[in-house]
Amino acid sequence: MNRFYIFIFRFLIFVFLQVFIFNQLEITPYVHIMVSPLYIMLLPFDVSVIRLLFISFILGLCIDALSNTFGLHASALVFMAYLRPFVFRWFAPRDGYDSIKNPSIFDMGNKWFIFTFGSLLIFHHLWFFTMESFSLSEILLILQKTVPSTLLSFIVCVILQTLLLKKSN
Repeated sequence: MNRFYIFIFRFLIFVFLQVFIFNQLEITPYVHIMVSPLYIMLLPFDVSVIRLLFISFILGLCIDALSNTFGLHASALVFMAYLRPFVFRWFAPRDGYDSIKNPSIFDMGNKWFIFTFGSLLIFHHLWFFTMESFSLSEILLILQKTVPSTLLSFIVCVILQTLLLKKSN
């Protein structure tokens, strides 16, 4: 039961960080820092796909309700959660995943985390900005927003991990 409370606490922390800190930062019109995908990434390996999609939807709805983004975060997080098992399978270690470990940079290593979370973050941001513009004719604008936002979000997520997490035993 202790693990459940940790995930609820993390959920509330990520909603707070996204809505009240990172959504309020105006770096440029092309850069939006999104840390909410990190919450989905850090869920245990053994979470079922249905539960993962549900948690992603609820997280996205909470962020959307507090920031008036009309489902953008919810759809992008659900899309990322849908792709998570495929990306995890693609980058799986030779021996498979250890159920004791978490999908964090500390437990899985830098290389695995960079490729896995980097891929998921690119998909998340690409979906988010495509849905925001709702037109593939603006692909250059979508890419102008996706690339710097993904890079900066990735850096902030790595920093957040080092501040908020510890290595599993």
